[in-house]
Amino acid sequence: MTPQEVLKQFFGYDSFHPGQEEIIGAILGGRDALAVMPTGAGKSICYQVPALMLEGITLVISPLISLMQDQVKALNAAGIHAAYINSALSEVQIRMALMRAAQGAYRIIYVAPERLMSSGFLEFARSVKIAMVTVDEAHCISQWGQDFRPSYMRIVEFIRELGTRPVISAFTATATEEVKEDIRCILGLKDAKVLVTGFDRPNLYFEVVHEAKKDRFVLDYVRSHPENSGIIYCATRRNVDDLFELLFREGVSVARYHAGMDQEERRFLQNEFVYDRIRVMVATNAFGMGIDKSNVRYVLHYNMPQSIENYYQEAGRAGRDGEEASCILLFSPQDVVIDRFLLGQKDFAQIDPDMIDNIEERDRLRLRAMEQYCQTTECLRRYILRYFGERPGEGMHEGERTHAGEETYAGKETHAGEWMHAGAGCGNCSNCRSTFLEKDMTDTVKWILNCVAEARGRFGANIITGTLVGANRARLREVGAMQWRSYGKLSDVSEGTLKDLIPQLIQRGYLIRTDEKYSVLRLGPNVGELKEEGARVLIKVREETQKTGVDGNGSQGLTSRGGKRSSSTAHGKDYLTSLGYQLFEKLRGLRMQIAREQNLPPYIVFTDRTLIDMCVRLPQDEKTMLAVSGVARAKYDRYGEPFLGEIREFCLQHADAMISTFDPSAQEEAKQEGAEQEADAQKKDRPKKGRTSGKPRKADFRLSAEDAQQYAYQNLCYASEMAEQMNRINTAENMKKLTGTQITTFLQEEGLILITKRENGFYDRSATEKGKEIGITEIDKVSPDGVEYKLLKYPQNVQKMILEHFCENGTGDGSLSQI
Repeated sequence: MTPQEVLKQFFGYDSFHPGQEEIIGAILGGRDALAVMPTGAGKSICYQVPALMLEGITLVISPLISLMQDQVKALNAAGIHAAYINSALSEVQIRMALMRAAQGAYRIIYVAPERLMSSGFLEFARSVKIAMVTVDEAHCISQWGQDFRPSYMRIVEFIRELGTRPVISAFTATATEEVKEDIRCILGLKDAKVLVTGFDRPNLYFEVVHEAKKDRFVLDYVRSHPENSGIIYCATRRNVDDLFELLFREGVSVARYHAGMDQEERRFLQNEFVYDRIRVMVATNAFGMGIDKSNVRYVLHYNMPQSIENYYQEAGRAGRDGEEASCILLFSPQDVVIDRFLLGQKDFAQIDPDMIDNIEERDRLRLRAMEQYCQTTECLRRYILRYFGERPGEGMHEGERTHAGEETYAGKETHAGEWMHAGAGCGNCSNCRSTFLEKDMTDTVKWILNCVAEARGRFGANIITGTLVGANRARLREVGAMQWRSYGKLSDVSEGTLKDLIPQLIQRGYLIRTDEKYSVLRLGPNVGELKEEGARVLIKVREETQKTGVDGNGSQGLTSRGGKRSSSTAHGKDYLTSLGYQLFEKLRGLRMQIAREQNLPPYIVFTDRTLIDMCVRLPQDEKTMLAVSGVARAKYDRYGEPFLGEIREFCLQHADAMISTFDPSAQEEAKQEGAEQEADAQKKDRPKKGRTSGKPRKADFRLSAEDAQQYAYQNLCYASEMAEQMNRINTAENMKKLTGTQITTFLQEEGLILITKRENGFYDRSATEKGKEIGITEIDKVSPDGVEYKLLKYPQNVQKMILEHFCENGTGDGSLSQI
């Protein structure tokens, strides 16, 4: 069987996600592999498919008992025999499982790292053919990782004890460059295929809320999403208990989870949540790793986590089914104090003493990056991706080699990736949905810097802001701040505004916040820029925020531009009518009934995404049911008929009504158009064809001569500014938006500008000699992380050329009004 046939027969999917096929091919070719793939990207498929094709047993090493149990249940439900070995089993059960494994009963065995070097397991491993050792949550092997586990070091020793070295594969969702290199070196990966599919989760909406009344926010949010499953993370057990009591008193279907509870109680409540018998889980970060619950619609963070790695891993438990979900972080400055305290309690008992200082320094840097995330005004998604070394705007294509040619980036510049062009926002985070005004705050900033200078690097933000607003506090009298020249100079500005301003000054290098236990503010390296004549500081100030999140139907609502965000699935809820939603609820009820009868989590029967596809396709027989995404042969044989019966009965009751707007013939037409588009991609005289969606296709951007008369020429302007104005004056309906990229592409074809790609992935734009002759101007810039680049500004004659090119019947013949 081919990998595609295995995928369809056992898992019910027609095609692989980006990157899966490459990793599977490398493993089947005998190569080691390391894959960094975001939650929900299908890491398990990458080792489960080859495990069914390799000769021998695949060992999957995981620290997570709940993950092992869920994965084994799912595999057995798919007709694949698998087992797990961990502390949840008695010694008698473990011996029985290993005996059956030695007899060939299992192709896949999950094992905890602590079990690897036990005499019984070693004896078993030496007596059978181990085809592959898969290391899940591979970042746990790195001391630079946010979740280092000393037990993972036993993996290396275990592999040495095997008679024949098997293929080694490693998988993780969160790994910086240093952690990735650690994994490769410690595991001793040979001729390794290293693949990064990208960290972006386009179906997740990110938001940071600066909220003083956190309890009220959480209660209102949970009440407004009564049918949705959600997780609320807190930093401390006390916060978990208090928030649980509040929600429970208000009648919310809620449970709690933290390390202070009895293990049996935790396991019971976890299962209640996984099996959809409880809607909301309030927990510390002890909860969630390996919980393969696909239909979590929101993750709220009551407190700020200690690192971006922790936050992205915890937030990533939302929307694992690919449907839209919300990740909302409630931030207050006190969160930073709590996190510093918790880091100070970290247990270093099993850590090399020589490494402790380095690890503590790394923890402080992670905490600082997390705090900056909560206070940035830039796109939140862009901030996260850049933290993990992914540079939005590089435009790497699938299969493109990087660096020494060993690594593949499998991301694509389509769909969610389209926003990644330089200067763009994702449109699906609170910052991108907010309106920011650029305000000249030069005088305010200078007084802040003067106050920091007077403090001589001895005090933190509270002393600085209190001094500037002229507060009457004992602490200010104690340190003598009331005698400073800056005291009360900004009394007309709120202290909250000044505190919001300080993080932006830190990001720009005007200030530095130290990493001591009690951090202080000092002048930064770029403060000299403000001494230059005419220097100005423009600060982004939030005008308004749309706090939409996910509504009761799982929809993201409207973006700040007023358009609905496109579905991240091929057949999402957009295809369903109100009757379609009724059928979806009926199928969910049937799924719950079957799950309870068989003591399974509902998503193991079928995921929400599969149920939606059933409602869209309305299968009436075995053939059409097997075409539903996620319905494999084993799943159909076990559960198919009850669901078919429910669908047939519903269709009979509503024979003349529209349940779904999906048209299979339209889908086939769309596939054909996609093939034609691929074949004709290089032909400029042929319009690009898109996916048929039942709506009229939007025409390529053209501007009427009447609308073009409204264009206001500038002395110099950027391509993005020109595109924005042309879109604004265009009165035509059902037309695509013009982008700055389309303008620069036209100018490149005209030989006026040159676009080249650097080795580091950044694109350089420069004017050719011809372009310089007609006035195209290069502007030198430096990004916040020190990367130098150029922007281009275009004079009025070039603006006129662009306008004529995108004008109806535009031929460049001067038919438009003269400048």
